[in-house]
Amino acid sequence: MPETMAPRPATPAPTLNDVAEAAGVSLATASRVLNGSARKVAESYRVRVADAAARLGYTANLSAQATARGTSGIIALLVGDIADPYFGQIAAGVARGADEQGLVVTIAVTERDAAREQRIIHALRGQRPRGMILAASRAEESQRPEWRAELDAIAGVGTQVVMLGPQAEGVRVVTIDNRGGARALGAALAAHGYRSAVILAAAEGVRTSDDRVAGFTEGFAAAGGSVERVLRGELSRESGERLAADALADGVAAGTVVFGISDVIAIGAMAAIRAAGRVIGTDIAVTGFDDIPTCTDLTPPLSSVRVPLEQIGYQTLRAATADDWDPDDTTFDLDVVLRDSTPARTS
Repeated sequence: MPETMAPRPATPAPTLNDVAEAAGVSLATASRVLNGSARKVAESYRVRVADAAARLGYTANLSAQATARGTSGIIALLVGDIADPYFGQIAAGVARGADEQGLVVTIAVTERDAAREQRIIHALRGQRPRGMILAASRAEESQRPEWRAELDAIAGVGTQVVMLGPQAEGVRVVTIDNRGGARALGAALAAHGYRSAVILAAAEGVRTSDDRVAGFTEGFAAAGGSVERVLRGELSRESGERLAADALADGVAAGTVVFGISDVIAIGAMAAIRAAGRVIGTDIAVTGFDDIPTCTDLTPPLSSVRVPLEQIGYQTLRAATADDWDPDDTTFDLDVVLRDSTPARTS
């Protein structure tokens, strides 16, 4: 019978004191170098401490760093749905910016639930992240006094709070011109020959969705089109498929354009249209918003509004870390991209 292997005893992790002894410096000096104190350390000492830490395999204690700096080297990114490519691209931009500054990104999923987001913010307070980015779309009524109190509390321990979306008092805000982009999309589709539209949106009160619905309706109507129905559900592929199936059951005339207020909603709508035996493009047109990479992989390729999501993520990271950040310096161009899912219609 094979011998039973005895578990190998764990090797004690090197301590800060070990690094100080190996570098020939005081414990206080080693701590200032490795735990991010604002106090200056001579370059020769800094090099000796860094070399000793590398030889020993020492890893800095995040709690010690937070004590020395007031905050840790962590950026907390709160997203609505980790499977949504929208948030994946934003996270990529945040991660790129964090890497440039030697910071670590942690991601938490709120599922667009205000109470869950509030609990996450409360839990993060003990970690003292340097910055916290709230990237998930939320309903206006979700900004309750309890939620606001948690934001104030985490800001009180030194965390810079950044919100992607509508203005909020006391936090830095990175905005996307959802209404303007949707207005341009509506005008472009009306100019393409469309006169009737159905919109698939999130629940009323979700600011991102409401802005896109309003903008599209304005642009489409101003150019001669008419929005026949607005169906509301969730910001998910499944919701898009369900809402489109409901619309088809009630009747959708040939030549109608279906606007999913996000690409994932539009992708769900495409599945429902196919399941109903209708043809996307020549029969029922479909457009989304965000222009995630999947749009060009679909058949037919999906029309959308290109939002520079990775660039936006990068800028939110800068907003979470920069001392001199100016919101007026952050503008993003949104471009209408019409593809084969919305072919030009002739009279």
